[in-house]
Amino acid sequence: MKNTFRCYLRLLCWLVLLNSPQASQATDAEQVGTALGRGSDTGDLSAIVERRVLRILTVYGPGRYYLDEGAKGITAEYAKRLGTVINETFETGHLKIMVVVIPVARDELFQALIEGRGDVVIAGTTITDARRENVDFTNPVSKPLKEIVVTGPSGQGIRTLTDFSGKTVYLRPSSSYADSVNHLNEKFAARNQPAIAIEPMSELLEDEDLIEMVNAGLLPWAIVDSYKPIMWKDVFTQLTVRNDLVFREGAQLAWAVRRNNPQLKNFLNDFLTENKEGTLFGNIVRNRYIRDFDWASNATDSDELKKYRALERYFREHGETYGIEPALLAAQGFQESRLDQSVRSRAGAIGVMQLLPSTAQDKNVDIPNIEEVEPNIEAGAKYMAFLKDRYFSEPGLDALNGSLLALAAYNAGPAKVRRLRKEAGERGYDPNRWFDHVEVIAAEQIGRETVQYVSNIFKYYLSYKLIDQQSKRRDEARKKAGVR
Repeated sequence: MKNTFRCYLRLLCWLVLLNSPQASQATDAEQVGTALGRGSDTGDLSAIVERRVLRILTVYGPGRYYLDEGAKGITAEYAKRLGTVINETFETGHLKIMVVVIPVARDELFQALIEGRGDVVIAGTTITDARRENVDFTNPVSKPLKEIVVTGPSGQGIRTLTDFSGKTVYLRPSSSYADSVNHLNEKFAARNQPAIAIEPMSELLEDEDLIEMVNAGLLPWAIVDSYKPIMWKDVFTQLTVRNDLVFREGAQLAWAVRRNNPQLKNFLNDFLTENKEGTLFGNIVRNRYIRDFDWASNATDSDELKKYRALERYFREHGETYGIEPALLAAQGFQESRLDQSVRSRAGAIGVMQLLPSTAQDKNVDIPNIEEVEPNIEAGAKYMAFLKDRYFSEPGLDALNGSLLALAAYNAGPAKVRRLRKEAGERGYDPNRWFDHVEVIAAEQIGRETVQYVSNIFKYYLSYKLIDQQSKRRDEARKKAGVR
């Protein structure tokens, strides 16, 4: 893959942003431990200056914060700028205050802030009354915006918000969009109309992921902040931006701090006066990160869906036989070959699961005839099971994370993944979790290919799960109606 991509889901990394060569000399074990979130510190600005570490909580995502030959993105730029300003303000000289960026899952942002694992949230968060009950917000960093609908190739027939009555929307439960949908459902209830059903999406997905999935036809529609489809208009060309379908008006984005940190809030408000959106710096940073990325292909358009249906029985049979979830196995096949048995790699990998003949012949797999599609899928399932059972099945490791780590090993090799897990544990991350943890070390140590590989598969996996759920509901409805 030539360009960097967030998933999914994901694709979180860690990097300490040092503001000068001298700052690197000032790093000590206590500071680094705090930066990694091993402890908690809820002190205000004076405590931050004393410990010489300002911790920014964010999420990994395209344009916001990502790893591409160093940390890049809007949050990374603001971290550097904050480092310059805070050190100038407090005249720190050679003993610089470090600015540390700590990516976490989006649904962990505010809890991590409250618990003292970070000092400020910079992640495009909307000010809501519910959030104000737990955290404080800076002055808005954006102009008033709307929460609107975007539709894609698979989303049709929506003329007004009323048309969503009885339909399903796909969103993260922690998002402000969930509140907006619930408010609309109250209006529907007052009119005795069916409510909108909410299909919870993984908290590992960002709005950009959902927009991408709509653009590719993986989802029919999504609710997003109005500025986001504008940012990606040259990338997502299959979107229809419905500015007439507004779930919330007048919303504004802001940074968040703890409610007992007025010094920090005042400092950040002063900083934002000179650096927020609309200022020279803010506009330069925002424009700099409207760029191309590697976006997932449409795993569920008509042609691809036909291929999936044709092979579904093999994924189900051999996935169940070897203990690998069939939807995950199918998603891996899509990532490897677009479910095309005719694919051959330069290295000699064969078929849907892109296996080397030597791997298929190994005593731990021993499946012949991988030039044929069913043995190829069986061999892939058996090899995944071997990786998972041999290296990723110890106590404390749940089934999904065992599979995600096995996927990483399928791509990068088990020895590398074992080393990454060891280092993750040594650096305060959970070696039994891929997203947000081992993934962070992988992004640092071996680059973006494996991170993107797992992220894309996870996204396709969610899509296939949705397909299977919809098929099951449809079959149940047909059976109930007496239709065969």
